[in-house]
Amino acid sequence: MIRRHMYISGDVQGVGFRYRANYAARALGLTGYVRNLYDGRVELEVQGERDLISRFLGEVDAGSFIHIDDIESKDIPVIEDERTFKVRH
Repeated sequence: MIRRHMYISGDVQGVGFRYRANYAARALGLTGYVRNLYDGRVELEVQGERDLISRFLGEVDAGSFIHIDDIESKDIPVIEDERTFKVRH
């Protein structure tokens, strides 16, 4: 079990990125959150098995209008009692 914090840039706002992230995370049993940032990037924290997180990113990036240019990523401490994935505003 890992938790990864990411800043994602590219065509990631106004294209259904948060919706796809929420749907994919819940389908894979991952927890965390996603939110838009004022600078046009998306901030994302996702927690679960390493291979499921890789699969999650592939499913999000497969969106018709979503295009990820760059991901700044680092592992951070796991939140033990987290139970769901949320879209933050």
